Amino acid sequence: MEFPWDQFFSLSRSLWMATDLPLEHEAYGLEITNNGPITTGAQATVQATLSMKNENITSDLYHFNWIYAPLILIEKSEQQLSSVIYVTGEFPGTFPVSVWVTHRNCWMCRPVARNVTVLRVTEFITGNLTIAQIEDSRVVTQGSSPSTGAVTRISFCLHDPSHYFKSASFVYNWDFGDGVYQMTKEPFVYCNCSSLGNRTVHLKVVAEWEQLGSIIHEREIMQKTGDFTTALELLDAVKSINVVGSRETHVMENLNLSLHINGTPPLALCWLIKSECIPLEGDKCHLVEISGSCYNLSHTFRDAGQYCLSIRVENGVTMLQTYHGIKVWPTGIHPAFFVLLCIALVSVMLLLVLYMTFRSNTQQKDLVEVADFDFSPLPDGHLPNHSESGCGQTSSLILPFKTIDPVEE
Repeated sequence: MEFPWDQFFSLSRSLWMATDLPLEHEAYGLEITNNGPITTGAQATVQATLSMKNENITSDLYHFNWIYAPLILIEKSEQQLSSVIYVTGEFPGTFPVSVWVTHRNCWMCRPVARNVTVLRVTEFITGNLTIAQIEDSRVVTQGSSPSTGAVTRISFCLHDPSHYFKSASFVYNWDFGDGVYQMTKEPFVYCNCSSLGNRTVHLKVVAEWEQLGSIIHEREIMQKTGDFTTALELLDAVKSINVVGSRETHVMENLNLSLHINGTPPLALCWLIKSECIPLEGDKCHLVEISGSCYNLSHTFRDAGQYCLSIRVENGVTMLQTYHGIKVWPTGIHPAFFVLLCIALVSVMLLLVLYMTFRSNTQQKDLVEVADFDFSPLPDGHLPNHSESGCGQTSSLILPFKTIDPVEE
């Protein structure tokens, strides 16, 4: 027989409207939560907590009034400022669970607070898929965008807060979206994905267990299934950041740098210029979203000194940081001109020293005179005439001498 949903919602609406009276005052807050979704037959926990917004309100005893039909109440517990109920559902659907709080022993009094939550009950297994990238036996990144060439682990996490499937055995059928299928008894699988692109991973979970029948009281095989999908986007990790541009500039001069990034876009680029190199954490930097692999950066310095450009790039897979030193000179002649001027001055001095040395050696050779002494006898009266010697001719000095006999009488 089909459940009379129209009558149920009409009754719930009437009960809720009956409690839709003006609150005693707005000095209370009421929080209500549940741990759904759950599968049919399992238990869900719904908790309500009363808080006081005004510190001047004295503590009092309160009563929590619940509306949970058509869910089945398993257990209820209540404390001074909180209440918990455990419910189960025999058929799937989305069910509102409401609660209002009154002073104890005064059920018909106006409520001090009220709230409502929605519990989803399904006939299938509940859970979710997670993707993690494994590197050196460590989980380095988690998400739906691992990098190519790395081992990727896809895991199924069962949502069973009441341990409804504690005696069940599971079979997992994996479809990686590229024609590869795999069946495991473990809730995870490893794959070494090497091709870039987007794909959808499908998983079918089958749970089987034995339980005692409610009518015949015989052992029967129970089975529940669940279908899950997740998007798997394979990206290339950020491998390098190359900064192209000068490392020197002047005050009030526009410095243009080009950043070339080796990684799959979209990329989150974060850069910051400080007097020292610092690791970039959080959003305390200039954050730019780029869809390519190149970004042009322009900056003007107001003060001279030594600076450092810190760069961080990430694409949801990996994160990489690098640094680029920049020297800012005061306004004036570029230091390269001083270097060239010094080189030119030293060169001129060397040439001058070489020239003076060469010229000195030449002059010394020209000043050397060779003396020619002729000791042959000449007749008397023939003395050399110095007046006959011309300019530029070498003069010969002839010394006359007289022969002396050994014995003179």
